[in-house]
Amino acid sequence: MSFSIAGKTAIVTGSASGIGLAVGRQFIEKGARVMFADIDENRLKAELGDEADGDNLRYFAGDLRHKLTIANLISATLDEFDRIDVLVNGARQVMTSDPLDPDDQSVTALLEQNLMPSLRLSQHVARRMIKQGKDNSDDEAPTGSIINLSSIAARRTHPELMAYSVASAALDQMTRSLAVALAPQRIRVNAIAFGSVMSRSLQTTLRDNREYRQDIEEHTPLARIAAPGELADTVQFLASDASGFMTGQILTVDGGRTLLDPVAAPAH
Repeated sequence: MSFSIAGKTAIVTGSASGIGLAVGRQFIEKGARVMFADIDENRLKAELGDEADGDNLRYFAGDLRHKLTIANLISATLDEFDRIDVLVNGARQVMTSDPLDPDDQSVTALLEQNLMPSLRLSQHVARRMIKQGKDNSDDEAPTGSIINLSSIAARRTHPELMAYSVASAALDQMTRSLAVALAPQRIRVNAIAFGSVMSRSLQTTLRDNREYRQDIEEHTPLARIAAPGELADTVQFLASDASGFMTGQILTVDGGRTLLDPVAAPAH
């Protein structure tokens, strides 16, 4: 079975930097057409502006917490590429929280930021994928692949990251539920729960707290922080036909972090 994604069209959210940018760039290199989507228009322009006139790359700036923005993203993608085969929900935010403060709004904020845009976008993209599947004369051909970027925080207990953990756990359950609901339409839905990856937010954290890197590495059996490109390889696998009999799975890519037990270990 081929790992190829050549000729597929993908939307990748959270793709102005970090993992999302690495995923989008790898997809382009492997022959896919990609709509990069992010709230940060300036960073999108800085990273992709010189390349957006090509045949395979476009970018879209907007806040996906708004339903109209989601509709506009899908319309822009179809206007440029005429179809959607892969959706990578990569937009996410990390926020510390106080689990004992009744006025702390971080859980609400991260559910609205990390969960709801992925759910709404998946629902609307799935409708398009279903339409494309009906237009395909091959009744057994794959209809589409939806890939959610989650976190091992969903399975670990770190009080300061309670809101992020709750939102990640909700995303995992959303993945399973959509996988079952969309399986009859030949749309696969999977997620990647990752450990520490050198994202923009983690880079900022490490600059402010040098001991944090040592703490992460000591609690990771492979003793390092992953590069964004290493996540892109796993995303490509889930986007390709090589994973054609996989759905509803949460793949763990964490350097072995969840094999260890300490509750206080960071899960960022």
